[in-house]
Amino acid sequence: MTADTPDSSAPLPSPSAETPASASAAKTTASETAAPTRRTGPGLWVVGPAAAVALLFSAFAIFFPAQAELFFGTIQAAIVDGFSWYYVLITSFFVAFCLFLGFSRYGDIKLGRDDDEPEFSNTAWFSLLFAAGMGVGLVFYGVSEPLSHFVAPKPGVTGPPAELAQSALTQTYLHWGVHAWAIYVVVGLALAYAIHRRRRPLSIRWALEPVLGRRVRGGWGNAIDSIALVGTLFGVATSLGLGVMQISSGLDSAGIIENPGILEQIVIIVVITGGVLFSVLSGVTRGMKWLSTTNLILAALLLLYVLFVGDTVYLLREWVQSIGAYLQNFIGLSFSVSAFQGQAGQEWQAAWTAFYWGWWISWAPFVGVFIARVSRGRTVRQFVMGVLIVPTLLGILWFAVLGGSALKLEMDTPGSMTDASGGVDLQGALFQHLPGTMVLTIGALILIAIFFVTSADSGALVMGMLATGGNPEPSRPVKALFTFVTAILAIALLIAGGLVALQTAAIIIALPFSIVMLLICWSTIVAFRRERAAYDRARRAEFVDEIGERYGLEVEEPNERGIRLPWMRRR
Repeated sequence: MTADTPDSSAPLPSPSAETPASASAAKTTASETAAPTRRTGPGLWVVGPAAAVALLFSAFAIFFPAQAELFFGTIQAAIVDGFSWYYVLITSFFVAFCLFLGFSRYGDIKLGRDDDEPEFSNTAWFSLLFAAGMGVGLVFYGVSEPLSHFVAPKPGVTGPPAELAQSALTQTYLHWGVHAWAIYVVVGLALAYAIHRRRRPLSIRWALEPVLGRRVRGGWGNAIDSIALVGTLFGVATSLGLGVMQISSGLDSAGIIENPGILEQIVIIVVITGGVLFSVLSGVTRGMKWLSTTNLILAALLLLYVLFVGDTVYLLREWVQSIGAYLQNFIGLSFSVSAFQGQAGQEWQAAWTAFYWGWWISWAPFVGVFIARVSRGRTVRQFVMGVLIVPTLLGILWFAVLGGSALKLEMDTPGSMTDASGGVDLQGALFQHLPGTMVLTIGALILIAIFFVTSADSGALVMGMLATGGNPEPSRPVKALFTFVTAILAIALLIAGGLVALQTAAIIIALPFSIVMLLICWSTIVAFRRERAAYDRARRAEFVDEIGERYGLEVEEPNERGIRLPWMRRR
């Protein structure tokens, strides 16, 4: 697909004036005002378990930090040892599942009514998709991840510097490319079908209605929404923790605060949370839209500055070559679990691949709700291909420019991008790499801070929706509650071990929600099979009606006329 160009795959045509699918949709319209889609206040059975998990987790980390750090390390090791293969397998399955839906006969199903047109142009839609996935993490890891994979390669990866640099970029693309967006597609597609096609509320439970039926309105639905709420809480808190760590490092690089510690990081969280609360309580939605636009502009300016101030031709060549290397190694990397590298391989998996798959799964309800909301009128094929391909290419460009330029500096001048011990400062690598002035450092800090605010504000909105059964406009007190809880959770994770605790939280929380995602895959197939069956029945009915009308003209008359051989014709 190209921007503002109609997609060649048209939606399934209506086989008659009123197809079984549209008729059933019309029938559900009346029922949507009834109990199944009634929007109520915060559900105690949704908010209660999620709040209890978050607060108990936070209290343990804040009051017993040493024990919490040991506990998190033990849990992380246990999960990675026992389930890293599971994370790798299901994430690869999600990629295959999405490609199957995109290329199958289900690809023509419309995410909306038969006559709905896309709400946004292709250009605007692609921008919204990229904005949904480009958060603090992309800034945090833009320089540091490729550099880390180069300086300390994945166990089992060896070779000269050029090969290690290529491997570092390819591994980074794996973590931020198709696999991440496939996880979002699984949730977003099921929700888009439920809310736009079947007019259900914006809540994860309704993605499972084709399988669970009326049970989604009771305990099963509450449990699903509660698990999604916990995942979103920890996913947003993990991103905020990473953002705070990088802001503190940037303040140190700028000479504003020397050697900031946990106290300064807590102050940063409190200050920025105050800004988020102001937005939530005042309802200044226009200001948040302006901040989101400013975010994308600042990120684009940073990307263009590094691209054109650095070795532009080299970066463009490296970008193109890295895309080929990513595609070439896609299958092998997708299933790699470092099985033959022993303890070193397990530790690497915990720090990188297992962490990323857990982080994306915990973010899936948040991003899934967003991309579902902005995709009305698209077909399944357009949704799958648009979400998988375009944000992946933009992300690859980001890492190719920022990470590729850092790799070139390190290869040209060994040690220039590492610390005294030869390692990579994950939090400060971006500021160490930025060529030039204090203005760039301050600009990068502003970019990260805006990401912090917009992520927290959007997270509070989505969590409010989940907590209120899909209400698109949850009350301000509900959003304020989740803003507080997210800030407390981020502080607790930083106290309990910083980056390791953040990674562990993502890995732990992803485990239960991954089961929900597998059920969503099943539910989506069930829903789409029923949809196609309705269209097939309608087409057969239309075909039979047309044959009935034309039977006498095209069957009876030729039968009476018989077959006339050439010599039997009248002269």
